[in-house]
Amino acid sequence: MPEKFIVNLNTEEREYLHQLTHKGKCPARVFKRAHILLLADEGHADETIAQMLHVGESTVHRTRQKCVDGGVKFALSEQPRPGGKRKLDGRAEAFLIATACSDAPTGQKRWTMQMLADRLVELQLVDSISDETVRRVLEKNDIKPWLNQQWCISQVNADFIWRMEEVLDLYEQPYNPCEPVVCFDERPVQLVSETRTPLPREPGKPKRYDYEYKREGTCNLFAFFQPLAQWRHIKVTDQRTAQDFALCMQYLVDVLFPFAHLIHVVLDNLNTHTPAALYQTFDAVEARRILEKLQFHYTPVHGSWLNMVELELSVLSGQCLERRIPSTEELSREVAAWEASRNQAQASVNWRFTNTQARIKLERLYPQPSLSESSLSKL
Repeated sequence: MPEKFIVNLNTEEREYLHQLTHKGKCPARVFKRAHILLLADEGHADETIAQMLHVGESTVHRTRQKCVDGGVKFALSEQPRPGGKRKLDGRAEAFLIATACSDAPTGQKRWTMQMLADRLVELQLVDSISDETVRRVLEKNDIKPWLNQQWCISQVNADFIWRMEEVLDLYEQPYNPCEPVVCFDERPVQLVSETRTPLPREPGKPKRYDYEYKREGTCNLFAFFQPLAQWRHIKVTDQRTAQDFALCMQYLVDVLFPFAHLIHVVLDNLNTHTPAALYQTFDAVEARRILEKLQFHYTPVHGSWLNMVELELSVLSGQCLERRIPSTEELSREVAAWEASRNQAQASVNWRFTNTQARIKLERLYPQPSLSESSLSKL
C-alpha cells in the first residue's frame, strides 16, 4: 500500500540530518525522528522503518506527516503539550502564599505543607489538593515556611554611622607599633566530657561517639587580635565579669604591649566593657594609669560585625572548639596550640570594607543632614 505522506528531502536537508545523527549530541527522540526521515526518503515503508528502529508505526506516520506539513525542523521539534488543568487559580495561589508567609497557628512552630493544603480545603478554595502541589507552588515563588534565619537587625541612625565610620577609619590607618590597633571580644564555652569512650576511626568507618555526654560547666575566652601584625592571643577565664574585663585591660597594657604609647581597642557595647570597670576593680591611681594608655573605639549597637576579632573567633570555633572538651586545662592547651599555629602562619583578615565603600553601598541608610548647602552658605 503506498504511503499517504511521501518524504522527499533535498540535498541540504539530507546533509543536515546526516550531521545530526552522526554527532550523537541531540535528544533521543530527535535522533530517532532524523533516522525515520532519512529512511523514509530512501523509500522504506512505515512497517519496515518501525521494525528497523524499534518504534511504533504510528510514530513513523506522524513524523512523515509533520515533515510534509511543516518541513524537516518542524518534524524534529517537540510540540508543547497542553498539560493538566491548574489546581490553584490566581486567587487561591495568592492566598496560599500569603498564608505561608504568616505566623503559624497557635500551638504550631511553623506551617507544614499538609497544614497549608488542609487550610485551602477548609476555606473551600479547592475541593482537594496534595501537599506536593503546595510544595511546588511555594518552591516556584521561593517561599520556605520551614526556614528561619537568625539575623542582627540594626537600627541605622546617626549614632550608628559615626561609630561605624570611626572604626573603619581606624582600620585604614597604617601599622604603627607605638599605637597598635587591637580588636577585643569574648565568647562563652561549654565544657563537655564523654560518658563512654569513643570508638576510633577505621578504614571505611568514621569515628563514633555516644550521643550521651556530661556537662562540666562553662568558661570564657577573651580574644585579642591585632590584624596588621597578624597576631592574636586567647585568654581562658572562668567567667566574664567587669573585674575580668579590667584584668584583661591591665594584661593588655602591662604584658602584651608594655612599650606602646597608646593602644586603640576596638570592642562592642557590652555593659562590662567600660572604663568604670577598671575603677570597680583597682584603686583610682591604677585605673587611671591603665586608662591613659587605652583609647576605646566602640562598634555601633548591633554592629559587632565591624569588629575583626569576630572573624577570628569564628575560625577558632570551626578549627578548634567544635568538639567535646571536658576541662579548662585541656581547653587552654588546645587553644594555645591553635593560637601558636595561627600566629606562626601569620594569618590575618583581608578587610576590604572602607568608609568610601560604606558611603556608596549604604547611601540610602545614611541620615539626611538637617542643613542644606544653601543654609550653610548663609551662616
